[in-house]
Amino acid sequence: MVTPVRDIRTISLPDLETLLISWNEPRFRARQLYEWLWAKGATDWEAMTNLPKALRQRLRETFTFHTLRAEVVQHSADGTIKTRWLTHDGYRIESVLIPVPEDERYTVCVSTQVGCSLTCSFCATGRMGRKRNLAAHEIYDQVVLVNHQCRQTYGHSLTNVVYMGMGEPLLNYANTLESVRRLVTPPPEGLGMSTHRITVSTAGIAKMIRQLADDGFRANLALSLHAADDAKRSTIMPINETNNLEALMQALEYCYARMRNRISYEYIAFEHFNDSLEDAAQLVHLCRRRFPVRVNIIEYNPIEGASFEKSSASRLNAFIAYLVKHGITVTVRRSRGKDIDAACGQLANK
Repeated sequence: MVTPVRDIRTISLPDLETLLISWNEPRFRARQLYEWLWAKGATDWEAMTNLPKALRQRLRETFTFHTLRAEVVQHSADGTIKTRWLTHDGYRIESVLIPVPEDERYTVCVSTQVGCSLTCSFCATGRMGRKRNLAAHEIYDQVVLVNHQCRQTYGHSLTNVVYMGMGEPLLNYANTLESVRRLVTPPPEGLGMSTHRITVSTAGIAKMIRQLADDGFRANLALSLHAADDAKRSTIMPINETNNLEALMQALEYCYARMRNRISYEYIAFEHFNDSLEDAAQLVHLCRRRFPVRVNIIEYNPIEGASFEKSSASRLNAFIAYLVKHGITVTVRRSRGKDIDAACGQLANK
């Protein structure tokens, strides 16, 4: 017997229709199959209960069907759920469900790589190194499977997707964009989500930010900024040495001029490092480029081996007050899931 080598999810719906017709199956079977593969999030052939058993067997013999398997599920005291997934080739990745029921907001934070090649000093994922990129369907599957988890736990579907988990999305560019395309495509070929509900976060690769604009990217874009001064940013984010702030600002201006996407700055506040009023003034200056921006202030979450401390309440409040006084839109994101290492910067398969 020949071992199947082609993944069924690399095949388009029209090609599946042609194939199944050649197998003397009715055309509608292809749409049923595609719905299981993409919209319903089946994890094995036997779940496809409206397909004849003989057809399921033939599909099993003809194709591979790589899916994610939940290996560990952890529940935080605040309702956050972290899932460690096992890939078909034995790697582990994590995604996080962040529920805010009072706002009817249910967000999944997804990973795009196994580990990360960027060695940001405040992030546990970067200490893992990069093992491999995730395929588009492995990114997409996190959303589908966590959506099931959300419905079962909270009786509500996901409302938002953020690409802020393990890995740098723009270093897995093609698969990241294909997963977004799937998310916004209506069933049975996708989930039919709004682009306004999807945010891709990047540590800042200017060339790829420009490529987003050239490729017609429609979702929201967030820059992991964390310092508005090149010297400080390079200290904690080595990527800044080859993608400095001016290059990033020009790339964001280029992107916004063509796409009009919402742009956010993610800013982790570290005690006595980037939380002074001088730091706030530098951030205000960056926010006054030729595109509107909002600033998301993030509480630092400690990781092993890092000497940072989160900003004190007094310093953080003064920092935020300065931004607001100068007309900057600010959101303060309180950390969720710290007790299960599910908060920002903590994903490392612990």
